[in-house]
Amino acid sequence: MCKPFIKWVGGKRQLADELQKRLPSSYNRYFEPFVGGGALFFALKPEKAFIADLNSELINVYKIVRDYVEKLIKELSKYKNTKTCYYQTRDMDRKPDYHRLPALQKAARFIYLNKTCYNGLYRVNSKGQFNVPFGKYKNPKICDAENLRACSQALQKTEIVNADFSIVLDFANPKDFVYFDPPYVPLNATSNFTAYTQNGFDVDMQFILKEVCDKLTDKGVLWMLSNSYTEFVLNLYKEYNIHTVYANRAVNCKSNGRGKIKEVIVSNY
Repeated sequence: MCKPFIKWVGGKRQLADELQKRLPSSYNRYFEPFVGGGALFFALKPEKAFIADLNSELINVYKIVRDYVEKLIKELSKYKNTKTCYYQTRDMDRKPDYHRLPALQKAARFIYLNKTCYNGLYRVNSKGQFNVPFGKYKNPKICDAENLRACSQALQKTEIVNADFSIVLDFANPKDFVYFDPPYVPLNATSNFTAYTQNGFDVDMQFILKEVCDKLTDKGVLWMLSNSYTEFVLNLYKEYNIHTVYANRAVNCKSNGRGKIKEVIVSNY
């Protein structure tokens, strides 16, 4: 058994069962181009898979977990859950030579910050610098060695790519299956959280994603997509199969803002 080794805004761990109920009866290769925390991937543990994300730091972590998990576990053991250690580690990307930091150390830094930052958020400023404050957790599990090893095993036959979601058009073949989990269309103006990368993900990108889905359909590729229950999404995908599900909000700074909300699962089969 394995589970996502990082927290991720919009992560699908709680919806994994609903998503699995709606998988195609059979398919060849599994694709997930907005991999994030990889909840569905780790629930399925597909034999043949292709995962991608535009977040280069995130993709580096996946590669290190797949290829150097024991070294990563050793590196993570060096970190401490203190405010001083947190801000020293967070501010590493403010230094001009950060790009020279070895991939292994970047991956350990990413996981450490994810486990100890406020609410497990990933947020960067306009310069691409991580800017989430210290989370003040009493005893976070910075290194879950057993789960990291299980995730590494699940990733062994997975191709991992730092790329835009449209990359699937170049690699997916008929009868392959693609799961899209993009940043959701905001329910209102105050919930417009799209800072997973420096570039964000706006309405224009939602239209481009729909075009990618149409092209995959024409190509004979099966796909499923998650998004918010909004008039925009319902109209955008009205020619496809739309299912309504309920999910708890995973990240909200106010506890009374957490509750069951409607989401949609769209598919072309």
